[in-house]
Amino acid sequence: MKQSSEKKLSLLGSVSLGTGVMIGAGIFVLMGQIAELVGGLFPLAFLVGAIVVGFSAYSYVKFSNAYPSSGGVAMFMRKAYGPGTMAGTFSLLMYVSMVIAESLVARTFGSYTLRLFNVENTAMLVPTLGVLLIAVAYIINISGNKIIESTANLTAAVKIVGIAVLALAGLAVAGFPSAEDWGRTDQVAATGGSFNFVAALALAILAFKGFTTITNQGADISDPHRNLGRSIILSILICTVIYTILAFSVSSSLSVEEVITAKDYALAAAARPVFGEMGLLFTVLLAIVATVSGLIASVFSASRMLAMLSDMKQLPQLYRGIENPALILTVALAIGLTVLFDLTRIASIGAIFYLIMDIAIHWGLFRHLLRETKATPIIPVIAILLDVIILGAFLLLKYESDSLVIIVSLVGFVAILIAQRLFMVTHTDSAGVMHMEMGGAENMAMGDDEKMPDDMDMSK
Repeated sequence: MKQSSEKKLSLLGSVSLGTGVMIGAGIFVLMGQIAELVGGLFPLAFLVGAIVVGFSAYSYVKFSNAYPSSGGVAMFMRKAYGPGTMAGTFSLLMYVSMVIAESLVARTFGSYTLRLFNVENTAMLVPTLGVLLIAVAYIINISGNKIIESTANLTAAVKIVGIAVLALAGLAVAGFPSAEDWGRTDQVAATGGSFNFVAALALAILAFKGFTTITNQGADISDPHRNLGRSIILSILICTVIYTILAFSVSSSLSVEEVITAKDYALAAAARPVFGEMGLLFTVLLAIVATVSGLIASVFSASRMLAMLSDMKQLPQLYRGIENPALILTVALAIGLTVLFDLTRIASIGAIFYLIMDIAIHWGLFRHLLRETKATPIIPVIAILLDVIILGAFLLLKYESDSLVIIVSLVGFVAILIAQRLFMVTHTDSAGVMHMEMGGAENMAMGDDEKMPDDMDMSK
């Protein structure tokens, strides 16, 4: 049944969810990892990453304005490539990258929470705290849209104001770092020059990727043809300002060596020399609020996408014997990743999957849907070129420094591709027609002119 307007997310609620996912992990944990690659240039990496994301966001805005639905990226892929293996594979890559982001947020929560008790990040305590946070996110998500929106609005306001205060106060006390020091690296920092900088942009982009979860709100947001695109743009602008100012604040408070040493909780370390123990406490509490809201928003969006993939028959029908099976499966996968991988590898795998999916989105828009979406062709082409260059540099860097990341990513991609192909065969008849009729829930969430056809021929 179609939701009443009173129960739908507002533009403010949508922006709160989007910034909640983005700020929930990116700035709190990726800053140290980026500094490890580029030294004193890490504030600039966030700014350049925002520019790259700006080109990337164009495709999502065009898709969202034309085809708003709770399927988000999954619906975009279906529109661009038609139902089948291609659409399903790249949609699942997006879903998996979202779940990976949830585990990144969960472990970030564990790392910062332990700072309150001056406990080292032991192998057991960090994932345990992360799993507890995922459980809290599940409870809030089963409470309904209004609870989710209220929680998102409150926590978004707290963390945006809190981070702004932290950043501006840090700059006021420590001063703005000199441009001459931006390229300086301490002895333990990487010195890969421009190559490392390009590779590090993969992680900087990951800090912004939460904006894509907004595309899953099509059936849950008021006036989706207008508000989805506006929400994406506003979320990216807000996070660009916050990330850049805060990165410069950290750079003025800590040496690169200190940022790298405390890379899993760099902001907490940066607050101590400027504000003392109270600053440390404030930053840790802020990180806890940010990670909690980020995980709630991410679980909300990822579970919506998984349910839509099942409704599209890109996945087997989810088990109906329990309430909200998509949410339960999403939470279970996030828990598994939180337990199995550390922050650095989680971030790396998530960046690889996201960039591959992102390239597919831009190509689908450029190759198939320019007229329907009224898009300008040069922008998705630029976005593809930037993604390919950054992904190539990042893969080469990881091949040389941590080949396990490449192996896991490759195995994951191949497994998704094979599983999708085998599943597509199960509902293709002898004439080659793939029966991909969708359930009524999504068709009701979309306009009549946007409803998908009952059958699609594989040859199309």
